Amino acid sequence: MDKNNYTYNTEKPSTVFYISSILVGLFVLWGALSPRSLSEIANEALDWMITNFGWFYMLITAFFVLFVIFLAISPYGRLRLGKPDDEPEYTWFSWIGMLFAAGIGVGFVFWGVAEPVLYYLQPPIDFTPETRESAIAGLRYGSYHWALHPWAIFSIVGLTLAYVQYRKDKPALISSAFYPVLGDKINGWAGKTIDILAVLATSTGVATTFGLSAMQITGGLSHLTDIPNNVWTQIIIIAIVTFLFMFSAAKGVNKGIKTLSNINLGVAGLFFLFVLIVGPTLFIAESFVTTLGGYISNVIPMSLTLTPFSESEWLGTNTIFFWAWHISWAPFMGLFIARISRGRTIREFMAGVLIVPSLLALIWFSTFGGTALNLEMYGPGGIAELVTGKVELALFVTLGELPLSLITSILAVILILIFFVTSADSASYVLGAMTSRGSLNPSMGVKLVWGLLIAGTASVLLVSGNGGLSALQTASIITALPFAFIMLVMVISILITFNKDYKNAQNKKHKRQLRFMKKEFKQEFYHDMKGDVYDEVKEDVYDDVKEEVYDNIKAEVKEELIEELDLNEKSNQKKKD
Repeated sequence: MDKNNYTYNTEKPSTVFYISSILVGLFVLWGALSPRSLSEIANEALDWMITNFGWFYMLITAFFVLFVIFLAISPYGRLRLGKPDDEPEYTWFSWIGMLFAAGIGVGFVFWGVAEPVLYYLQPPIDFTPETRESAIAGLRYGSYHWALHPWAIFSIVGLTLAYVQYRKDKPALISSAFYPVLGDKINGWAGKTIDILAVLATSTGVATTFGLSAMQITGGLSHLTDIPNNVWTQIIIIAIVTFLFMFSAAKGVNKGIKTLSNINLGVAGLFFLFVLIVGPTLFIAESFVTTLGGYISNVIPMSLTLTPFSESEWLGTNTIFFWAWHISWAPFMGLFIARISRGRTIREFMAGVLIVPSLLALIWFSTFGGTALNLEMYGPGGIAELVTGKVELALFVTLGELPLSLITSILAVILILIFFVTSADSASYVLGAMTSRGSLNPSMGVKLVWGLLIAGTASVLLVSGNGGLSALQTASIITALPFAFIMLVMVISILITFNKDYKNAQNKKHKRQLRFMKKEFKQEFYHDMKGDVYDEVKEDVYDDVKEEVYDNIKAEVKEELIEELDLNEKSNQKKKD
């Protein structure tokens, strides 16, 4: 199908919209009226979750990575996300740009400097703080948290939803992925429950990103001006961005998100090149090679390591938080990736969603984190101490030590702001689709409701955490757990679907090959038989013609003999007379 012919209908809000929006609204009301009780209960739930399910987060995330790699190299990789003749709807550049601008770009910009520096001061267990080894570990773990594992999580949901939407003509709902397991029950309360849990996880994950963006923009503005860096400034930033995203949302995916994503990718590229060129270029190059080698050789131990023989909380506040945040973010990223990935094969999808972002994560963290560590270890220093108290200032403090710091800091605020707007736009679009019966063109009213609810959720989380990260981290880890189990069933469901469709495709291919072979054999047999038949027919025709000619000649000779006899008889008669 021509990519210009793709059209999507608008559906009315479903029961999922009313139930989930009421639940999120009640949560916002609770946080607004009693932020202290919200914080206390959330912290208790967090401690229980990490203690009892920390191992589960580590194990399931490692499994997701292995699963998507298997899909990419398996025969299933040739299956297309759509009908066999569907073409990709977006160019490669726009597609990759929208992957980042959908929200994960905020994580790169926020944590690209902060993580390596924080881990330099507070490294994983078995590393000594403020040493060369802890610096290397900081870059490696920072890249590890944003490379294969998160994109494996996103790709499972995105791949599943794209396949059931465009190949099976199911609505854009998380429950649609469970049709091979649940059948028509996905249209009942079983399906609605799955969709409600997905919406709640998504709204929390997106609210976490909102909070991080607001923290970093506020930190940047306070670094450049006299604007105070506190929770109320953060809430004002959220309100302004919520107002701005309405204009982008009104334009839709093809104009609003796509245009802003292309702009953001270009700005991020220029930003990256500037730091690479004016920063410690050789140190960055060496850091990248070291980080890449360390990541490849240690990715399995890092993925399957816990601390059962110590009281260290490092994994809980770092790795497990990131895995939970990515899982809570997965319904949003998955549905959005599915929306923009129509027409691509599974193998092409995995290359774009898994390999390219992972490489970019290694490059980005090596560049920005490596620059910050170089300044901390061999330059004026002071970055690590400041970042420990105000993590959102990490990027701006680093830029302050480079040339043209004012210009680059302003550019960084603009970059984060555009990422923030596209995140809000993408989030409202996805939540609108999930609560509008899977419509890929949700109404403007539904998108605005979700934009306001997410903004409210982020605001109350920031208030309950006093403008810090703790409440944001807590919310992500708690809400991700139910969806992690949903993802496990999703893996089983999509394997059943792929296996069935692959067998059908192989059967069709076999029938086409059989028809082709019959046609070829028929043509070859025809030419071979034609010569033999020609010789046989020639002999038969020769015998028939020979007999016919013989009869004709015999008749002619007979007639001639008769005539000759008649003439002789008449001649003898005349002689007698």
